[in-house]
Amino acid sequence: MKRLLLFDVDGTLVLGGPAKGAFHTALVETFGTAGDIEVHDFAGKTDPQIARELLRGAGVDDGDIEAGFPGLWDRYLHHLEDRLPAHPMSALPGVTRLLEALSAHGDVALGLLTGNIARGAELKLRSAGLFDHFRMGSYGSDSETRSELAPIALRRARETWNVDFDPRETWVVGDTPADIHCGRAGGTRTLGVATGRYGTGALAAVGADEALDDLSDTGRAVAVLLG
Repeated sequence: MKRLLLFDVDGTLVLGGPAKGAFHTALVETFGTAGDIEVHDFAGKTDPQIARELLRGAGVDDGDIEAGFPGLWDRYLHHLEDRLPAHPMSALPGVTRLLEALSAHGDVALGLLTGNIARGAELKLRSAGLFDHFRMGSYGSDSETRSELAPIALRRARETWNVDFDPRETWVVGDTPADIHCGRAGGTRTLGVATGRYGTGALAAVGADEALDDLSDTGRAVAVLLG
């Protein structure tokens, strides 16, 4: 096993679902406010980073934010799990087929690298039937700082497969500039996927090694990631 592939979740693997509403409700229940959540930019950020930005903007001090975080995540996960059966996440075009193709390669390890807290990522991906493709991940619950997640993922992959993966043989796949910056900070290669707010040009401009419109061309995606 020599190739480690790390996938972002929202906008890369899945779309839709009730997460924003669940997050809104949990913030109000925990802190009495969700801040300017309707206009806030979530793209490429970790869940704790998003919550902290919203709460600081609403005038909540850091001490109260830290004290409230455990309750916030408990409430968020409760509301997310409760709402997902009626409003499951949708796999983006080609994702299911690509993950099946990659899983068939014995020398490929699949993991997650996402700003979602760990249980939130699991709930979202299970609702789309994708979670079982991934044996490990690094998450917003591991670090609020996105750029720290690639080294965490590499360490966790080594623990999972007992393989010392070379960052230069590792790919981070994501739909935002933050995903590309995160991979580059960890020394990995990066594939930008223009299934979110950013086009291939914007993703290439921030240093993506490759950029695709989406993952619907399985052969092309496999050739990039395993080439």
